[in-house]
Amino acid sequence: MALITVTGLPCSGKSTRINQLRTFFGDKINRISYEGPLRKVFVLSDDDLEISRSVYDDSQTEKSARASLFSATQRALAADTILILDGMNYIKGFRYQLHCAVREARLRSCTLYVAASPDLCRDWNDKRSSNSSYSPETLKNLIQRFEEPSSMVRWDSPLFTVMWSDDSLPLEEIWDAITKGNVKPPNAATVPVSKTPTNALHALESTTTNIISAIMQHLSGTPVADGTLKLAVTANLEVPIRLPQRSITIAELQRAKRQFVMLHKKAVTLGSTDKGEMDWSEDRIATKFVRYLEEYVSHTK
Repeated sequence: MALITVTGLPCSGKSTRINQLRTFFGDKINRISYEGPLRKVFVLSDDDLEISRSVYDDSQTEKSARASLFSATQRALAADTILILDGMNYIKGFRYQLHCAVREARLRSCTLYVAASPDLCRDWNDKRSSNSSYSPETLKNLIQRFEEPSSMVRWDSPLFTVMWSDDSLPLEEIWDAITKGNVKPPNAATVPVSKTPTNALHALESTTTNIISAIMQHLSGTPVADGTLKLAVTANLEVPIRLPQRSITIAELQRAKRQFVMLHKKAVTLGSTDKGEMDWSEDRIATKFVRYLEEYVSHTK
């Protein structure tokens, strides 16, 4: 149902706050009176993915670790789960990626910022064991590169900020944000667009040509069209068309065909036409072209 992205300087006390969240949410969900969709609280961290602190010594290994964390986050997102992300999460571009992933999954999200001074973080880092601490140079680099979250940007909102010295978290407010907040639709840029078949242009040309040929074959014996005709476009496709009571020339039909094809060539490139998708099957092309022809010849003399 929701993603909670926890961010802050390295060694700022994020894990302590995450334990508070996990305990509070677990108690909420396990109450007999709770009837909501949530079933579990899941915490995902670097340690779960066996990502050591040393990966942040090098930009390439850090990039790979961040990609692994993002992929694991996408897999863990679920409608019945509160996912708490315990990672560096210090780059706003990464938090934006998470924001887009949540919107694509149609879930809620919020950000928890644990604020602590750099000096305090250095002191806590020095007290850690060697396998859970950062090298002094890496810690300095991470502190300098930290991009503080802002409630003014959509990917960090709603934002909850807690000082390292605070005894408690705004737990009820966070609960409301992840259970009652608006679920935003996916960004248009992330919505998959159906691809146009590779033979779409050929189908467009051949189907419209066959329809013109079928009309001319019919009119060869009856120069003046009148009423609804049954056009045998192919052995397996027959479409009705209503023509006005007047002479219709091959030049007129060819002009209509060229205009129709030109109108839809852009759709072949984009995979859509107007505001809807184009069905590139032979029968759909034939139906649309016949309707276009009926309109064209009825307004042309």
